[in-house]
Amino acid sequence: MDKFTTHTGRAVPLRRSDVDTDQIIPSEWLKRIERTGFGAGLFSEWRENADFVLNDPARDGATILIAGENFGCGSSREHAVWALQDYGFRVVIAPSFADIFRGNSLKGGLLPVALPAAEVERLMAGAEADPAAEFTVDLERQEVRCASTAVPFTVGEHDRWRLLNGLDDIGLTLTHADEIAAYEVHRPSFTPSVS
Repeated sequence: MDKFTTHTGRAVPLRRSDVDTDQIIPSEWLKRIERTGFGAGLFSEWRENADFVLNDPARDGATILIAGENFGCGSSREHAVWALQDYGFRVVIAPSFADIFRGNSLKGGLLPVALPAAEVERLMAGAEADPAAEFTVDLERQEVRCASTAVPFTVGEHDRWRLLNGLDDIGLTLTHADEIAAYEVHRPSFTPSVS
């Protein structure tokens, strides 16, 4: 997983609340066995509508999604995070996130930033008014910046540390590789092993 310290990019304003994981990545896309290739399925049913915000060429290359409350509700599929990342998003800003989606995001390196609804509305209005506006999400300082505005946010210290260091669950385990190797050297031979 890549380290996340500070990210600057353009934003997509998604004026929808209660966006569930079935809407983020419909079930027909869940047949893939890789973690890549899901970007094409991101919001695929909504993208059939020519007026959907991701179909606007001015939004091409945007890396920050600004959405309504309760983003990522529904089933617990990790594919929703993979689809957002594969499409190019690094950050999702919303007033609230479903707990499982939030956990999957943090474990996968997608930063979910929860802000008060009024602040989200202000950022969304700014992104709607100017598709070229750049937003900076600074995990070290825990703030979102756009123009002269800086909005603070919080991420749990352990989650923040993992993102800043680029550690997913496997990476976190491998920080103990020396201790694991030392244990294996002294582990009794009669215990099960993997060859």
